Amino acid sequence: MANDAILETKLTSLQFLHRGKVRDLYAVGDDKLLVIQTDRLSAFDVILPVPIPGKGRVLTELSNFWFKKLGHVIPNHLTGIAPESVVSEADRAQVAGRAMVVKKLKPLLVEAVVRGYLIGSGWSDYKKTGAVCGIQLPAGLEQAQKLPQVLFTPSSKAPAGQHDENITYADVEKIVGVKLAAQVRDVSIRLYSEAADFAATRGVIIADTKFEFGVDAGNNLVLIDEILTPDSSRFWPAAEYRTGISPPSFDKQIIRDWLETTTWNKKPPAPTPPPDVLAKTSEKYREVQRLLTQ
Repeated sequence: MANDAILETKLTSLQFLHRGKVRDLYAVGDDKLLVIQTDRLSAFDVILPVPIPGKGRVLTELSNFWFKKLGHVIPNHLTGIAPESVVSEADRAQVAGRAMVVKKLKPLLVEAVVRGYLIGSGWSDYKKTGAVCGIQLPAGLEQAQKLPQVLFTPSSKAPAGQHDENITYADVEKIVGVKLAAQVRDVSIRLYSEAADFAATRGVIIADTKFEFGVDAGNNLVLIDEILTPDSSRFWPAAEYRTGISPPSFDKQIIRDWLETTTWNKKPPAPTPPPDVLAKTSEKYREVQRLLTQ
């Protein structure tokens, strides 16, 4: 697995469109995209100089798993076309197991964040204001406590290199319209709730997650991007969960913790983590995939 870790792709058979923090995008005709999940990892909004072996495959397989399991809730952007079939033979190794051919849609400029537990920026917000993103909560809640109700706390889609910012539901209505805003909120909460109920049967808590949506030519809402992966969600092992702390998670926390021990100023370039830290991070990604899908 380590031998085929990919930091960035260089396909010769398709037109390159965009390189994000993790994904590389190529055009497939006028109406489809090839999305490749590389093994890049960003921490503190800076991409590391080395890949995390196997990470892109985990993100792809988990997204495909959840798209299928939650397909009854909302249509998604998958086409069912095999990625290997749209590239040349020479390019196939770069897409195998880590890519999807998707419909080209108009993305909504909103991140649909859903929270089931009081953690991260939500906990910081609550300590200061007694609310999360303007939603008032009961006094006396502890860090990592399950929230009285699932919260929809949207954020703006920031341009590359900038941070997403929390916005109000009224802001969402202004950005996408009243009808779509309600649909995004309701669908996001249902997706999270169904996924969290399933994950609980596998010993995994989904503390929070984010979804992204697009619309087709008829302005119909479609689920896009990746869903319910360690990059877009906070997964906790249920056996190690307790309140009053930030529970261990199945994600890049190992990398973040190591970076905090260095003198790095959180600006590019990021330092290169040692091999054991990279290996442990890779295993965390694979572990939650095994728990959820097997």
